[in-house]
Amino acid sequence: MKRWPRIFASVIFLLVSAAAAPQTFPSKPIRIVVAYPPGGGSDIMARTLAEPLRELLGQPVIIDNKPGAGGAIGAAEVARSPADGYTLLFTAGSFVIAPSVLANPGYDPAKDFVGVAQVAIVPLLVLTRPESPLHTFADLLALARKDGDKVSFASFGNSTPAHLIGTAIQLKGDVHMTHVPYKGAMPAMSEIISGSVTFGILDAVSMTPFVKQGRLRALAVTGPKRLPALPDTPTLVESGIDVDAVGWHGVFAPAGVPGAVLTRLNAAFSEAAARPDIRERIVNGGSVPIEPSLSAQQWTTQYRREIGQWADLVRAVGAKVE
Repeated sequence: MKRWPRIFASVIFLLVSAAAAPQTFPSKPIRIVVAYPPGGGSDIMARTLAEPLRELLGQPVIIDNKPGAGGAIGAAEVARSPADGYTLLFTAGSFVIAPSVLANPGYDPAKDFVGVAQVAIVPLLVLTRPESPLHTFADLLALARKDGDKVSFASFGNSTPAHLIGTAIQLKGDVHMTHVPYKGAMPAMSEIISGSVTFGILDAVSMTPFVKQGRLRALAVTGPKRLPALPDTPTLVESGIDVDAVGWHGVFAPAGVPGAVLTRLNAAFSEAAARPDIRERIVNGGSVPIEPSLSAQQWTTQYRREIGQWADLVRAVGAKVE
């Protein structure tokens, strides 16, 4: 009989320890895999959040760039990682597009992941070099109708929102242009500035500063309304193209991460993005803050719904599976 108190105490200890385990998260550094190259919009946003996340989580936050295949390489790596919350994916809208346009993206966004937090909505800018004779989006369409395939546009990769929106512009504008994919926004920007391509469709986060500096000219912006950071740049809808799709920056974790860990991470990302100085940087950088912030469950529901929505756009524009 003397053994029972000891056994009872051991069971209680195990139960309490198990219940308390999520509360100790995190107890080691957190690695955030950015699915795009350094200097692009996702990289800038992830690094903007890294410092407040270190303060809020009490652990180092390591940014690890894994670019390629429109974000699929980084996503596939995180999908294979332990579901413990210590390896996260920071990516953009191409994450939910890949299954519709790639024969083997290496991951299933609905089955292999859960959402952690949506950080910001990211409109895309239609851009050209300052010396270009194109001053408006109407000028671009006129040139495309005249020169057709000689007009080329850069994107930050095949199967990305920029690629699909460029294809949708061709469909809606009844023009044909040549798509030139790059491995990120910065390489694409260099080619736009050099004149190697006629124009580009790139994320507002990384490109807005260059527009403000006069190194690029913005002809239009995606989304339902103009950007506060670039109030003189009309939307595509205002320019006569009925396309208002936007991108986003979001955080994901491998499926199976404990709910308490997801809640902890969601709270940290939401609080970091809501800090006045960070929010100001998000707005000035050309993005739209998420207000109010979404829970991990709400974000998971939303991005999984978008998988089907982008698949519909892929079919509408006739994008090919690669």
